[in-house]
Amino acid sequence: MKGLAEALQQRRHDGLYRSRRVVSTAQQPELVVDGKRVIAFCSNDYLGLANHPEVVEAMQRAAGEYGVGSGAAHLITGHSNSHHRLEEALAEYTGRSRALLFSTGYMANIGVISALLKQGDRLFEDRLNHASLLDAGQLTRARMQRYRHADPESLSSQLKGSEEGQALIATDGVFSMDGDLAPLPSLVELARRHQAWLMVDDAHGLGVLGEGGGGVLSHFDLGNDDVPILMGTLGKGFGTYGAFVAGSEELIETLIQHARSYIYTTAPPAALAEATLVSLCLARQENWRRERLRDLIARFRQSVRQIGLPLLDSTTPIQPILAGSSQQAVAWSRLLEKQGVLVSAIRPPTVPDGSARLRITLSANHTDRQLDRLLDALSKLPLVVE
Repeated sequence: MKGLAEALQQRRHDGLYRSRRVVSTAQQPELVVDGKRVIAFCSNDYLGLANHPEVVEAMQRAAGEYGVGSGAAHLITGHSNSHHRLEEALAEYTGRSRALLFSTGYMANIGVISALLKQGDRLFEDRLNHASLLDAGQLTRARMQRYRHADPESLSSQLKGSEEGQALIATDGVFSMDGDLAPLPSLVELARRHQAWLMVDDAHGLGVLGEGGGGVLSHFDLGNDDVPILMGTLGKGFGTYGAFVAGSEELIETLIQHARSYIYTTAPPAALAEATLVSLCLARQENWRRERLRDLIARFRQSVRQIGLPLLDSTTPIQPILAGSSQQAVAWSRLLEKQGVLVSAIRPPTVPDGSARLRITLSANHTDRQLDRLLDALSKLPLVVE
């Protein structure tokens, strides 16, 4: 296929080539990756539930009862009693009338924006939103504008510029590559002033932030009327797989009728829904997991400041260290791996040019000794890699 080899070679030259790793152990802080044992600080399993014995047992039991595949889309015969109970549990967890399961967070964001907006409508997105929200904006027939990151004044000026059609403001709750929080109280005020809908993707906040793991809305003490459209994922704080949208009866029914990424895909396995029901209970009840995370985050940040590495401002389990160039980020990542510590190098286009970084993520399952290993390895990194 003409041109592909040259394009791939250029990507290698630019330090942007992506490669997969092969993991041969269960998800846990210590992994065997490509045959080598490492301590991983790059998983989104923030509460450490992915390998919890009760969650695993629930999935095994349900697979014996329901089988492995769901067999069809939700609107045919794929929507089981397990899926239905999980949607009810997610609605209750988020304090909303209803919830709707999607196979992935990417599909949920694509589905919501494509279902709600039409030609002549307007979509406003934070410049650093997750790729799924930005891609949804590219695919919709509405006009998309991107405002400066976490800058309500930038958004306000854009909202004032055009008042035609329905307006939708879409933002990450916790920004996945920076770890900072969207200024939601200010966005709520702007949405009300301009009669816009507000959508929050809380993939990295649910289970982790707020009382009982209620997420970024709980953190800011915001309710359903403040944020009518909430998207959450199940493969991060809750440790399983999938995503959901929670909101009003009318919102969910609209998505069932019009969200193509919901309608035209096979439903996730019922066994997965049963496992998630258990992980939801654990996430809500076991507050020690969030307390443990807070302790790890505080200790990590204090130590990295003493080391002198450029740490971005974040109070979440996502702790980025700015490298600048892609080559520097990759070199740092490789040096850490040589010391038995696995940390991802994040490069453009995932982050803006000149802001490549190490994306360190902490889990409630990390031990003090494992954190010590990470900090010792970071202390040995040269500030500039030749």
